[in-house]
Amino acid sequence: MTTRVAAVDCGTNSIRLLVADVDPATGALKDLDRRMRIVRLGQGVDRTGRLAPEALERTFAACREYAEVIRHHGVPAANVRFVATSASRDAENRDDFVRGVVELLGVEPEVVSGSQEAALSFAGATRELTGDHGLLTPYLVVDIGGGSTEFVLGSDTVEASRSVDVGCVRMTERHIVRDGGPVDPPTPEIVAAMTADIDAALAEVCRTVPMDRARTLVGLAGSVTTVAAVALGLPAYDPEAIHHARISLDQVRAVSGQLLAATHAERAAIPVMHEGRVDVIGAGALVLLRIMERAGAEEVVVSEHDILDGIAFAAAGGSGQQAL
Repeated sequence: MTTRVAAVDCGTNSIRLLVADVDPATGALKDLDRRMRIVRLGQGVDRTGRLAPEALERTFAACREYAEVIRHHGVPAANVRFVATSASRDAENRDDFVRGVVELLGVEPEVVSGSQEAALSFAGATRELTGDHGLLTPYLVVDIGGGSTEFVLGSDTVEASRSVDVGCVRMTERHIVRDGGPVDPPTPEIVAAMTADIDAALAEVCRTVPMDRARTLVGLAGSVTTVAAVALGLPAYDPEAIHHARISLDQVRAVSGQLLAATHAERAAIPVMHEGRVDVIGAGALVLLRIMERAGAEEVVVSEHDILDGIAFAAAGGSGQQAL
């Protein structure tokens, strides 16, 4: 018997909705509606420690839209789960965010820890990676978000996890934005400083998560899927072509170099590029590249299923529920 659920994942850069019918016994999940809005909730958080009023309003506008979708599909209130991640963990005024979400969706956001976020991502990403895929375990699941990146190592269950404050938005705002505007494209000195920042974070990750033990690297979220779409030369963003694509280290290195050397206009002209990722994709690609190099991974398996699917499983009482 299936359970109808609604899962919302609110991160630093985007807010996403999944309405699905889930079979808790088998883990089967049927999408009814899956959508994303770029709201940049984490705008300026790294610098100010607060959620900007305009960022909150963009997020609340998306929540109003999602409330209508949830009502349309008749999801019971008890089966709606809203998970908020890096930006709202860090913000001094996160109570304003919580109140707004409760008013609009009737559910309180669960501001999860980094380890909970990692476990949900692992549940969502690895559910299908069994059987005939020929992938070796343990998996290293890497979820590159806007404000943070989650690392989780495991096979059937999580063995080790860590979250660090390295994401595409945070790296862009910390290094590429200077005096109120972006350095476009970033200079070699900026790229070197950003690389050093990422590498320092990866050194911290390795104290908790033995990345070199991984036999398969699984990459999640928009930076990874966009790099994959560029590497595949797709004429338009195609989730089916991207899901479970295997992108080599050489391909990631080439795409990362291309994006970091491109101007805003050149990145925006790439057919698969979402307008909300144009400013931050160079940093996101560099994060992925440095992870692959540090882990010794010759390829990354790209997944379109991630923390959002893990939240849906948890809402239905299936795999991943222990993370919430």
